[in-house]
Amino acid sequence: MAYKTVSVAGGRKKKVRVHKKIHFYRTKTLQLQRNPRYEKKAVNQLKQEARAPKVDKYKIVKYPLTTESAMKKIEDHNTLVFIVDLASNKRQIKNAVQELYQIEAQKVNTLIRPDGAKKAYVRLAADYDALDVANKIGII
Repeated sequence: MAYKTVSVAGGRKKKVRVHKKIHFYRTKTLQLQRNPRYEKKAVNQLKQEARAPKVDKYKIVKYPLTTESAMKKIEDHNTLVFIVDLASNKRQIKNAVQELYQIEAQKVNTLIRPDGAKKAYVRLAADYDALDVANKIGII
């Protein structure tokens, strides 16, 4: 890099860099490796965690909901209501419910509640009764 000496206010002299290119390239600075505080969004996870399956049926379905409106869904619409993992999708929820409770799910609707939890409405196939399944699970 070339420097030239210029005079500044007060009669002092100062060295300034001479730019000989028309483009300015930002200097390379220190780039640290990621050290995340929240493991779920981590890029460099431990090797054991990377090999383990990220989702399993017990992690997806947290617990069944037993509110009044959930009971009405069970009785009137043949639908079970669960609180599920926020990162799980409808296919994963459907498979997890089918494996856990040995039932056939027709479709799954999801929503995220204001408290940040994900709620899943699992509509059962016509040949399964939600009331019987709820009794087996222990909701009622």
